[in-house]
Amino acid sequence: MKRNQIILISIFVLISGLIYLRISANKKTPIKELKSAKTIMYIPISKVKNRLQEVELVSYGQVAPNTTLDISFEVQGLLEKGDILVKPGVKFKANQLLFKVNQEESFYALSAKKAQLSNLLVGAMPDIELDFLTEKAKWLAFLDALSPENRLPELPKFRSPKERMFITARGILSEYFSIKSQEARMEKYFYLAPFNGTVLEVFSEPGSVVNPGARIAKIARTGDLEVKVPIALAVLKNFQKEGKAAFMDANNHSVGSGEILRVSDVVNQRTQSVDVYYAIRPVKNEIVYNGQFVNVSIKQSAQLESFTVPRLAVKNNKVSVLNGNDLIEKEIVIVGNKPDSLFISGLNDGDKVVLEQVERSKEVKMYKGIIR
Repeated sequence: MKRNQIILISIFVLISGLIYLRISANKKTPIKELKSAKTIMYIPISKVKNRLQEVELVSYGQVAPNTTLDISFEVQGLLEKGDILVKPGVKFKANQLLFKVNQEESFYALSAKKAQLSNLLVGAMPDIELDFLTEKAKWLAFLDALSPENRLPELPKFRSPKERMFITARGILSEYFSIKSQEARMEKYFYLAPFNGTVLEVFSEPGSVVNPGARIAKIARTGDLEVKVPIALAVLKNFQKEGKAAFMDANNHSVGSGEILRVSDVVNQRTQSVDVYYAIRPVKNEIVYNGQFVNVSIKQSAQLESFTVPRLAVKNNKVSVLNGNDLIEKEIVIVGNKPDSLFISGLNDGDKVVLEQVERSKEVKMYKGIIR
């Protein structure tokens, strides 16, 4: 039995070996495909030829109010409605009462102070009649004019240093100016509109308790609008000479015109441009809204030597220039623009500028230009 097992095992090993050799003989050596060391990329380029041309800046900006104010109070108390219900978009006129703070407690405290002043004067009248008989009439008139509902009358003028010392010693003078101070504070319980305007935002409603300095609402002056436009530093002086701009809506329909209000003295480090603020006045039968986006067209009166490229060719104030089989970046200055192209300076005649953005890759070894 043991011998038969050995024979069977030997036959099995032999068959397995033959099968393995047959399979190995049928295997083919894989052919390795070699990737090309070079990839040719075709890119559109244009030879630079600078020329004098009328430059027109076409930009855009958002209409914003030139004058805005935050409404707040210097006093604490319950906020109450004024002459109108203040809501975003509501228009108001100058000197309209927009908000007030409940002043009942302060009014009674002020009335008590006026009553105290009356008591001081009543107590001083016998001595005034005795020592200052000629001044009695004016102090009686002042006493009669004292009323809790009315403003404090003007203090009578002193005719002598002795009279001033007498009134001061009785505490009448200090009480008078204390009341004047409280009357001035009472005016701070009311907020009158400082100009004709529109409500932009509301942060507190009537019925809420306000604290000194807390924002109640934000308002803007009516008809006082401006647009911020970035202009390249290199051509800023030329645009300042022109001074005027035209404004169009999204459909290129004229909506307004204006001139420079002010020029920022801060340069944008990324774009090397300066923010110029233009006033905007609607043309006839047109309305310009706060927050509206407008296209800005500023014609350049002087001619500038420049070259025109598509907007896609410029990134971070740089363009790609073909130098042999290599791409190099060059700094440029944007001196004007159109909706789909830019006027640039800083390139030499004959430079081969790339007209679109090209992604650089380690596998790309050669560039070929298609001159447009």
